[in-house]
Amino acid sequence: MVRVVVVVLAIALVVIGLAAGFQRRLIYLPMPADVPPADERLPEAEEVVLTTEDGLDLGAWYLAPDEPRAAVLVANGNAGHRGLRAPLAERLAAEDLAVLLFDYRGYGGNEGSPTEEGLARDVRAAHDHLVHERGHDPGRVVAFGESLGTGVVTELATEREVGALVLRSPFTDLAAVGRQHYPFLPVRTLLRDRYPVAERVARLDVPVAVAYGTDDGIVPAELSREVAGEARNLVGHRPIEGADHNDAVLLDGDEVIAAVRDAVDALDG
Repeated sequence: MVRVVVVVLAIALVVIGLAAGFQRRLIYLPMPADVPPADERLPEAEEVVLTTEDGLDLGAWYLAPDEPRAAVLVANGNAGHRGLRAPLAERLAAEDLAVLLFDYRGYGGNEGSPTEEGLARDVRAAHDHLVHERGHDPGRVVAFGESLGTGVVTELATEREVGALVLRSPFTDLAAVGRQHYPFLPVRTLLRDRYPVAERVARLDVPVAVAYGTDDGIVPAELSREVAGEARNLVGHRPIEGADHNDAVLLDGDEVIAAVRDAVDALDG
C-alpha cells in the first residue's frame, strides 16, 4: 500500500512539474504561419511596425476614416493573428472609428516569446503609436480586448490614459479559467502569468462595456458576468445567448460592435 501511495505521489509531482514548466505553451497559442500582407485581408489598411520598449518590432495594421470619432486599439485573444481580425476592423471603420490591429511578441511572425510582462510592453507600444504617431487623444482611445486580451488592456488602463474599455469574453483572472480546465492541478500556485482582470476593472473609473457568450466553453459566462459586476462605470452589458467562445457572432457580430458603440457613445456623453 505504501508503494502505491509513493507511486501516485511521484506521478502527481511529475504532472505538476510538467504543467509548471510548459504552462505558457498551454496559455499562448500563436499560429505558426506569417500574417498575409494587409492588401490581401484589409486593403484600406496601412502596414505599421511597432517598436517595444525592449526593442522588439511588431507587425500591425492601421485603418482610419478621414475624420474618426475615436480610435480602437484591438488586443487579440490567445490564438491566431491580426489577419483574422480584419472583418472586425472593417466593421469598426464603418462606424467612423480608426482601428489598430497588432500581433503580440511570438505571434504573427514576430520575434520573442509571450508572457504577461511582454504583452504589457506590446500593448504600450500600440498605445504609443496611436497617441504619439497618429495624434489620437488618449481620452478618445478605446482599448478593446478579446479573451486573453482583456487582461492585456485592463493592465494598460491602469498605466496609461484610455477613454474606455471594451471587454469581450473577460475572465476574473487567469487562474479562474485554469481551474475550469485543469481542476486536478493547483493552478493558482503554479501560474506565472496572472492577468487579474476583475481586480483591475474594480479600480478603474473609465467607461466599460462587456460582451460574452452565455454558452462559452473556454471562459465560463459567470466569470464574464463577475467582471461586469466589478465595473464602476458599466456602460454596456451584452450577454449573447447561446454563443460559444469562438463563434463568429463574438468575433465581429452585431452585439460586439454594439458594445464598442456603447463605449464610444459614453465618450461623447
